[in-house]
Amino acid sequence: MKSKDTIIIESAIKLFAQKGFNSTSIQEIATESGISKGAFYLHFKSKDSLLLAILNHYFDRLQKNVAAFDNLNLPPREKFIKQLTTLFETLIAHKEFIVMQSREQAIPLNDSTKELIFKMHSETHRFYNEGLLSIYGNKIEQHVWDLSFQLEGMFQSYIKVLLFDKEGIPNLEKLVQYILRRMDSIILGLENEKPILSKDKMEDLITRSKAFFMKNPNQIKDIIVQLKNAVHLLEDNDDLVISLEVLENEIGTDNPRIPVIQGMLSNFYNVPGFEKYTKSIAAFYNIKQ
Repeated sequence: MKSKDTIIIESAIKLFAQKGFNSTSIQEIATESGISKGAFYLHFKSKDSLLLAILNHYFDRLQKNVAAFDNLNLPPREKFIKQLTTLFETLIAHKEFIVMQSREQAIPLNDSTKELIFKMHSETHRFYNEGLLSIYGNKIEQHVWDLSFQLEGMFQSYIKVLLFDKEGIPNLEKLVQYILRRMDSIILGLENEKPILSKDKMEDLITRSKAFFMKNPNQIKDIIVQLKNAVHLLEDNDDLVISLEVLENEIGTDNPRIPVIQGMLSNFYNVPGFEKYTKSIAAFYNIKQ
């Protein structure tokens, strides 16, 4: 038996695909779900929170459909082909909702949504990396991130075609086989090539992009308060107090100047115990130390 949350989610998906997000009322979703409007709010605070639940619902379904092949005794290439084909099929099955979202840009960019989007991107590349390594082995290890992005580019490009012209590519498994043959050609040409995206570079980029993408204005304010408390515990702290005042004023502006922030942070780099504050502030503004 389906849970009430699932019934509401599936009803909303149907209505959003038919009418659009903005044109669908909570009353219509409640009626389609067979509940009262008041009962709707017992499950979801708003349409925005419902939309986030729908995104989680889609992501969970994608992961389960792909994971269904994990325990099958298949050669790595055949397994990866079936998994990529399943990804295409699952996305196309809900193309009306995806097209609606692309048209209306309805997803609210709050912290929960940003966290989910970041998780989806991370898990997608983990899946690509593992699939490619399972097929081509250690010889591509130093290039795996470049290859992952190239595979993603091809996958996303064909998704755009399939969303609007499914009949143009009737056999999805043949499409995936074609894409992997292109990966074969790319890998054959890697001899004597140096990777653009090394493992170390990607780990650093992921850390900095997460801090930048998930930034919360209150987070930086809290760090400044902690930094201020630490400065006041020091003796002969006049220079640091001035640097902190400049830093705090700059951060408080509508368009903080990164060079100013970078310059003020440099005054704290050699002070024992302050590294955790400077690293957090630098990551927040995507500054390399």
